[in-house]
Amino acid sequence: MSSSDLITDRLVLRPWTTGEVTAVLDGVRHAHWADDFPSGGDRVIAGVIAETPDALGEFGQRLIIERSTGLAVGAIGLFWPPGDGRVEFGYGVVASRRGRGYATEAARAIVAFALAAPGVDEVVATVELSNPASARVLENAGLRRVTTGADTAEYSTA
Repeated sequence: MSSSDLITDRLVLRPWTTGEVTAVLDGVRHAHWADDFPSGGDRVIAGVIAETPDALGEFGQRLIIERSTGLAVGAIGLFWPPGDGRVEFGYGVVASRRGRGYATEAARAIVAFALAAPGVDEVVATVELSNPASARVLENAGLRRVTTGADTAEYSTA
């Protein structure tokens, strides 16, 4: 564990390594990944990191590690830097670990971390209306719906 890790009761949120990003993009499996990691969303985030190396920094993208097994079970991260005091985050937990409260636990940790960061007054996330479970995660993490579009809703801490 490093000083930039965020530790919760059941999870460690730690920055990706460049080797993990490369492995995901190359389709190589690591032993410390859950059987269904990476998901499609994790592959997208690995691509974002590859194009934006700053996403590996303290305020960037992280893997969600299950403390009881040491396995990567998802990803969460901030889309840094903030703009006008607002920073967005996104997350995903692999299907085999859903329904355990991991996404809410990770979201609470990243939101608290972001709100303590310099220049951040508000944390936001966007969800697809077709994904009510993700909306519940955000509500359980203390965000509230502030806008609703045709296909998405935005949630905020403000």
